[in-house]
Amino acid sequence: MSDSVTATLYLMVGGILIVVLLLVVFPVAIMMSGALFAALIGSTTKSAVDAEHAGTEALTLSETNFYDGSTQ
Repeated sequence: MSDSVTATLYLMVGGILIVVLLLVVFPVAIMMSGALFAALIGSTTKSAVDAEHAGTEALTLSETNFYDGSTQ
């Protein structure tokens, strides 16, 4: 192959890699970091609210499993 064909091939491979990064890698990375942030915020909020409502009926009710079939 001539030098101009080789240079064009390298440019095409670089362009394809950039498109794959923009369409696949970046959106997945953004969604995964969003999920991680949501889990962190949810865990922190639940811990704070549980500590605030310790010993109350609201905490007991929120931790009740209504699907296990037991009656009170």
